Amino acid sequence: MTDLATAVCSITPTQRRRFFWAAWWTSAPRQAPFQRPDASNGGAKTREDALADAMRVANRHLVLIEPHWAHAWNRILRGEAPPPPPSARPLRERQVSAQVSAWAVLGLAPDADAIAVKRAFRQRALETHPDRGGEAAQFREVQRAYERLLAKLQRRR
Repeated sequence: MTDLATAVCSITPTQRRRFFWAAWWTSAPRQAPFQRPDASNGGAKTREDALADAMRVANRHLVLIEPHWAHAWNRILRGEAPPPPPSARPLRERQVSAQVSAWAVLGLAPDADAIAVKRAFRQRALETHPDRGGEAAQFREVQRAYERLLAKLQRRR
């Protein structure tokens, strides 16, 4: 049984201008003692590629959180001490980052058609709907992503 309601992913840029990600889906990241991620990897060329890779490995939708956690895990892997935690906002106030594309919110590749978008929306809506134990903010983000993608697909025609 998991105590984490939403699987999360943290993405940070590396010194080589790539992106390193770390994902937690069994328990939330914490500073002391540092909670090891369920999976991590580096080398993605873009944030979107890193998030897509993390979602593929996790086999579920991931919500982006502060880059601090991926940076901290990367430092631990190099044998260094993790930096102090961010003091900006508590982890419980997770929100989907503005940098996340509508495709990533629904867990789709950019070449998906309208049928795949509708299918992904229905699945994500069931997962995030407040009546089914989800968070209202996440559900609204899924709705906005669905509306943006449908409009985009209609413009392509």
